Amino acid sequence: MFLDKSLKKEHLSIATWLAFFAVPMSGLVTDIYIPSMPSMAKSLHHSESEIQLTLTFFLISYGVVQLFAGSIVDTLGRYKVSVISLFLLTVSLFATAYTENLNILYTNRVIQGLSVGALVVAKRAYFVDVYEGEKLKSLLSIITIIWSVGPIIAPFIGGYLQNWFGWEANFIFIGIYCLILFLLELKFGGETIKKRLVLHLKTLANEMKYQITTRDFLIGLMICGVSFSMVIFFNLSGPFILEHKMHLNSIQLGYVSLLMGIGWMLGGFLGKWTIKYALLKKLQVGILFQSIFIIMMYYIGNIYTNIFSLIGFAFIIHTTAGYLFNNYFGYCLGRFPHAAGIAGGLTGGGVYVITSFISYRIAAMVELTGQTSIAVGYGLCCVVNILFIMYLVLYTKKHHMIKSL
Repeated sequence: MFLDKSLKKEHLSIATWLAFFAVPMSGLVTDIYIPSMPSMAKSLHHSESEIQLTLTFFLISYGVVQLFAGSIVDTLGRYKVSVISLFLLTVSLFATAYTENLNILYTNRVIQGLSVGALVVAKRAYFVDVYEGEKLKSLLSIITIIWSVGPIIAPFIGGYLQNWFGWEANFIFIGIYCLILFLLELKFGGETIKKRLVLHLKTLANEMKYQITTRDFLIGLMICGVSFSMVIFFNLSGPFILEHKMHLNSIQLGYVSLLMGIGWMLGGFLGKWTIKYALLKKLQVGILFQSIFIIMMYYIGNIYTNIFSLIGFAFIIHTTAGYLFNNYFGYCLGRFPHAAGIAGGLTGGGVYVITSFISYRIAAMVELTGQTSIAVGYGLCCVVNILFIMYLVLYTKKHHMIKSL
């Protein structure tokens, strides 16, 4: 079968570039249509909350599939999973652009989440298969940077596509992108796994249960999920406030999303620069500054508000959220070195599942009136994280884990 072919040595360079271009797919499919959400609601004659669910369905499916994708990729192989995922992703993206049925739209977003999640896991495994040593470390570092670029540039591109062609153009654009990757993968790709594993469900279930019941790991998933929920909450709510209340167009919405992505990335860099300091101390400092700016955002919003104050505070809060996320996300990935693949799947998948539920519930609870409503949404997330951090401090003291954290 053509999906069982091995990667040829002369195609290694091209296959690596294809893997790089596939890595930012999650950010592209998630964020490119953020500036189009208000227009989608009008065009499809549905409420804001119903359109917001398209993002929630994607995040849930993207998160859930990562919980098991590592085992699937180790069993079926990287190439087969990549090709099938790209095919399903391409078809569902074009189908999304040409439907006005909300249930079909939801179904396509679930397919896209499953496909992107499996694709990203397969491509991460590809690098481990074909590279080693310092070369592998260098490439994995580049992957992290490329992954961060997707959510930053996607709304920027989407704003122009919305302005020129309408919301459907976002999905057509990504569909063409995926189609090109699919055809090139068929031509130049190939299997790289050295030894396929036999899937033992009981062993897998026991290891997953052990990890998910380890308190500091589970709390880490919650803190990361709640921190990322701030970003998704703004993506769900911000465009409607900025367009309806402050009269921004789709291109301007794209620039705002670009700025929010830069804030998140800046927080990640701050986390990397302070890596030598104790995790608990960094969490406490980060949540303190975040709380101060959220309170300021709320009270100033009651007195005076404009586009600059809303975006300015949101940028700073996204930076603090990125800082909290970066610090604990790395800790969770390295928490179980004996089963790093499962830990990576639980971390990546668990965070997205948590984020999808929390962000949508908060967006549904908060009345979208302006800067104060955004501050309330941020504040709810912040309070939850404060409780988790307080519990973590007490737990580590009780179990004498302070030095490890």
